[in-house]
Amino acid sequence: MAKIPLNFQEKTESDMLSCALHVRDQLALRRSVRDFSDRPLPEGVLEACLEAAVTAPNGANLQPWHFCLVRSASIKRAIRLAAEEEETEFYESRAPDSWLQALAPIGTDAQKPFLEKAPALIAIFQKSEVTLDNGEKSRTYYPKESVGLATGFLISALHQAGLGTLTHTPSPMNFLTEILERPKSEKPFLLLVVGFPEKDCLVPDIKRRPAQKMITEH
Repeated sequence: MAKIPLNFQEKTESDMLSCALHVRDQLALRRSVRDFSDRPLPEGVLEACLEAAVTAPNGANLQPWHFCLVRSASIKRAIRLAAEEEETEFYESRAPDSWLQALAPIGTDAQKPFLEKAPALIAIFQKSEVTLDNGEKSRTYYPKESVGLATGFLISALHQAGLGTLTHTPSPMNFLTEILERPKSEKPFLLLVVGFPEKDCLVPDIKRRPAQKMITEH
């Protein structure tokens, strides 16, 4: 594989700190949104954020991800019904008491109206194999880690673009494969709900542990 010069744009020390603090403060404002407006999204914003997501580092540059951008009202409805079926079973029979106790302060339940009301859903799939440019099949390497990195890029891009998001992970998520007609070599990784928060949106008053308690320096 040919190599090219790195396009690295060095900053002054003051600009580095300023940028780092800006990103920190912006991401600290991000919260999971469950009350979405049905307000349409500006054209091109989701596509640009998805283009940012696929620049994420990944195993052997095999890019083991697929993103399904869902705007169709009928498909969002089908996803909501299937997700609520799984969530109802989870809350009523599968979830251990300790898990339900941990969820109680957040106030979540099996009802997921945001899956239908939000203007867009992004279903993220993890590929166990990809087709190379020469037509041959290849297994993927570190697919879960790679898709996790791309998802983080996407959430950050959407937040910085001015949109609210919610990571939704009903278990199992096999219904996404069926509804979105994805191949068996792809595994649902996460369902991302995207849109503008309602003007009166409220979120739980949670506190983050100080970063210093989760960082060690050697």
